[in-house]
Amino acid sequence: MSLQSLLGQIKRISTVDNIAAFKACIENNHQWLEDNASLTEVDNLVRGRATFVDALLRHIWQLLELHSYPELALVAVGGYGRGQLQPYSDIDLLLLNHKKPSEEINEKLGRFVTLLWDIGLDVGHSVRTLSQTIKLAKDDVSIATNLIEARLLSGSKETFNRLQQKVQGKGFWSSKDFFLAKYDEQRQRHAKFNGTAYNLEPNVKENPGCLRDIQTIGWVAKKHFKVLKGQELVEHNYFTAREFEELIECRNHLWRIRFALHLEAGRSENRLLFDFQPEVAKRLGYGDEGKASVETMMKAFFRTVRRISELNEMLLQHFRQDILAAKVRRFEPINQDFALADGLLQARHDQVFDTPEKLLSFLVLLSDTPQAQGLHSATLRLLRNARRNFRSAFLCERPGCRELFMRLLKHPNFFSFAWEVAHKHGIMQAYLPEWNQIVGMMQFDLFHAYTVDEHTHRLIKHIYHYSQSEGARDFPRCHRIFQNLDKPELLYIAAIFHDIGKGRGGDHSKLGAEDLRAFCDTHGVGKKDKELVVWLVENHLLMSVTAQRRDIYDPDVINEFAGKIRNVNYLEHLYALTLADIRATNDNLWNDWKASLLRELYLMTKKALESGLECQIDLKAKVEEHQQEALNLLASMGKDDHQVQQFWDRLDWDYFVRFKPSQLVWHASVILGNESLAENQVIVEVSDDTSKAGTELILYGRDRASLFAQIASVLDSRNCSIHDAQIMSTQDGYVFDSFVILEDDGSRITSGSRRQSLKDAILAQLERPGSAHQNNRKMPRRMKQLNVPVKMRFFTNQANMTLLELEALDAPGLLATISQQFVICDLSLHMAKITTIGERAEDLFILTNSQGEALTNEQQVTLKKQLMSILNQQTQSETCQN
Repeated sequence: MSLQSLLGQIKRISTVDNIAAFKACIENNHQWLEDNASLTEVDNLVRGRATFVDALLRHIWQLLELHSYPELALVAVGGYGRGQLQPYSDIDLLLLNHKKPSEEINEKLGRFVTLLWDIGLDVGHSVRTLSQTIKLAKDDVSIATNLIEARLLSGSKETFNRLQQKVQGKGFWSSKDFFLAKYDEQRQRHAKFNGTAYNLEPNVKENPGCLRDIQTIGWVAKKHFKVLKGQELVEHNYFTAREFEELIECRNHLWRIRFALHLEAGRSENRLLFDFQPEVAKRLGYGDEGKASVETMMKAFFRTVRRISELNEMLLQHFRQDILAAKVRRFEPINQDFALADGLLQARHDQVFDTPEKLLSFLVLLSDTPQAQGLHSATLRLLRNARRNFRSAFLCERPGCRELFMRLLKHPNFFSFAWEVAHKHGIMQAYLPEWNQIVGMMQFDLFHAYTVDEHTHRLIKHIYHYSQSEGARDFPRCHRIFQNLDKPELLYIAAIFHDIGKGRGGDHSKLGAEDLRAFCDTHGVGKKDKELVVWLVENHLLMSVTAQRRDIYDPDVINEFAGKIRNVNYLEHLYALTLADIRATNDNLWNDWKASLLRELYLMTKKALESGLECQIDLKAKVEEHQQEALNLLASMGKDDHQVQQFWDRLDWDYFVRFKPSQLVWHASVILGNESLAENQVIVEVSDDTSKAGTELILYGRDRASLFAQIASVLDSRNCSIHDAQIMSTQDGYVFDSFVILEDDGSRITSGSRRQSLKDAILAQLERPGSAHQNNRKMPRRMKQLNVPVKMRFFTNQANMTLLELEALDAPGLLATISQQFVICDLSLHMAKITTIGERAEDLFILTNSQGEALTNEQQVTLKKQLMSILNQQTQSETCQN
């Protein structure tokens, strides 16, 4: 069915009572959109949808004889006013009358709107007089914006023309006020998305760099020049013909995504949710390869977003500076090519970028000019054009550019504003072919929040932060390390290359190291320096993996890690890089728990390296130190030394290594204050003061089966996450457990009432008969789309205990399920280190069998089979639920 036949079908409906016929028309229109989605340009489809709705509304308007009222007008506003409608977009209407409508008109307008709803149109409408409309628009920039692109559908041309005259008149919004209001509106909208479009599930309409940013460019100019079509703005020198074509190209790309998204969702949906991404990618021709197709689609999406963001910044600034003739209060020439105009670096002629080397020289100038706050729109335009003119070869192929780039890496100010310009405006992309490959490359899990290039950019900014006074306050150890580096540029080089090998189907650390070797050879990096940076890239995950997955209080772990590190210089570079890497991966990922793990691993490894890889003596000294400090504190509180020693004698020595003196004091105070425990009584206490890593929860009482499983299930059901668990059995059959817990978003549990409710819930569960806990928490929608295979590895340490490393989807009740299997297999759990990386749980458990020894091969096989079976079954059950 063609669009023309659809319009003819509308005309054949002779009465407003024929609801079924109207619904059939609308259904046929949606079918037409579906059938032509892959055959017709999206511009024709979006405008065709608007044309269909125009015809439908006009026909209903005529059937209700609303055209007979001489001062009444049916007006399309908003996106519909532009004559553009996505498959399920809202249809915004203004029912406009010159004066207050009569009861008869109001009644018919009510029938009109009700009929539109009855036949299934998603209509947003307002019934207003001319004076009401203008008054409201003067007070609300959103209403004023809708009126700028208003379009008469039917009714009084005179009333509509009066509206247009008012909107264009002097008493309405001035160009300056309208620009400032829309600019502020855009800043507030961007802030809702944390200033970035690089979200896992981007909103293709509202995100920074998306459709709303294109519309903002047009709104401010259309208001000023009093035009309706974007093409007319070229004639007013608002943008060049090439820039206009680029805006249309980018808009159509986003339109195609939004169009496919609407069809796939069957509703007005602008969030590119995980649920829809594979099918949207398929509809758009990216293939039917699941994740690979989605990643290709999203890479193209983010590259488009970056182009739009750049055009938006340039054109809005151009509008304010040139078209609104903003006065320059301070003009400071820097050299013959550039000057500072109110803090913005402005080109003084059009040949400032006439050679590739001048792009790099420009970054040197920015580094030498710390007072520069931004780029002038004229500079931005010249920069964009030059970058495209030099596309025939990458800049790193030119000796002059390589020399300038190495000069930049050594410049103390390069990684401030100049680096942001190099990243944001494509100079890095033009310089390094490997960087070009990672631009817009998204990693679709719940761990990474940004594209690979954006993540690397943020990592580098975090490293630069170490060098600043704020860095000395926020990260004093990293600040000290950075200040003592002979060649800080080596840390930056490693940062640039650490993830540059991603997306090539191999170990990205090794691929990145190969790229870096070639870079060092062509850029004159010495042999010793080359060895360091290549080692850092190859091992950039080593410290975070060890801290989060291994028992860092095990001397064997420390000695093994120290052996891989080589020396203190390598350790300090890796520590600074690792901390910045974790912080740059996800804004919600960094917390005191991760900070404490890295800090402890760094300090113990440093001691091990300085003492010849022997840290056993240091650990014993630490035990004595912690005990003595705790005893002094307990004595000042009036606690009996003999009672304290009796309690401590029942615990292994590593208890005193794993806990700080302040924790030892709290533990002893709680437990010794409840000396006369009934047989089945359990002590549960929670504190937010004892651990920097999070809120500490302790439990003491007679050991029983499934104790850990019950506690884990209760905490999970209350949206808490366990990050560390120490399970210690005394010689007389008691158990002392300590948990570090956080809220589900990674924050501490600071509310006293919240801590009390957790304590009460655990006690209530432990008082119930049986060992099962009902956990009704559902798997988050995002996680249902992700696939994390269950993986297990077994190791035996020198203490003849088994270490189980387990990876699985972080489904609700995971810890409880795992620990229940330990009970079924008659295994004892001594320690649990819980790491959640996005949707993936990477947990470490230290176990012994019923004889107190490491698991036999047969026991390992049995446990693995049972865990694999139940975890895979649980995941499938969760993901199949609606």
